Amino acid sequence: MWHSDRGSQYCSHEYQALLASYEMRCSMSRKGNCYDNAPVESFFGTLKTELVYHRRYETREEDAREIAEYIDLFYNRQRRQARLGYLSPAAYTQLFTRQQRAA
Repeated sequence: MWHSDRGSQYCSHEYQALLASYEMRCSMSRKGNCYDNAPVESFFGTLKTELVYHRRYETREEDAREIAEYIDLFYNRQRRQARLGYLSPAAYTQLFTRQQRAA
């Protein structure tokens, strides 16, 4: 999945063909709605600030491994987020699931 805004370069047939050649699906914000990108922009800003800008990676494999660990082990399971009532995404999901089952 590749998410972008609706810039003309991302909408071009050539760019879309490149994504397809890598078997990637394109996700774009809705026309005229800049808020569609807000969650993705917020996440990538956090990722860069908390991890990427503090490291110098030797290989792509090293950066891919560290970023995957950050997302799976820290961001999703441990990092508390104000918008989720100071719960981690995993804890919030568990709470939501329990509440849905109880309803």
